[in-house]
Amino acid sequence: MMNTEKIILTPKTLSKLKFNAQRLIPAIIQDYKTSQVLMLAYMNLESIRRTLKGKKTCFWSRSRKEYWVKGMTSGHFQFVKGIYYDCDCDTLLIKVKQIGAACHTGKKSCFYRKVRV
Repeated sequence: MMNTEKIILTPKTLSKLKFNAQRLIPAIIQDYKTSQVLMLAYMNLESIRRTLKGKKTCFWSRSRKEYWVKGMTSGHFQFVKGIYYDCDCDTLLIKVKQIGAACHTGKKSCFYRKVRV
């Protein structure tokens, strides 16, 4: 079992986060009950604030150059249960209650393809 330390994202802790050159940070989205990895998306400071305020995941679309709340068009919302960041402060882990599919293909997870090793 993973030992996790819940971090409250205050202005001080937000200032610790390391964003890339585009001012984005990857966010791994995980089912809070099963620990299944559902998807990966990118956030900036504003989308993190919107996520915290609305308690639903909000991301920055790199292709469309706009904010999007997961579920606004599909109804497959992600309700935030916890937000964590890694030891290097350059990746977020967001545990959610997923309603419906996380993937735009209709799959529960975006990670449904396996590479043969």
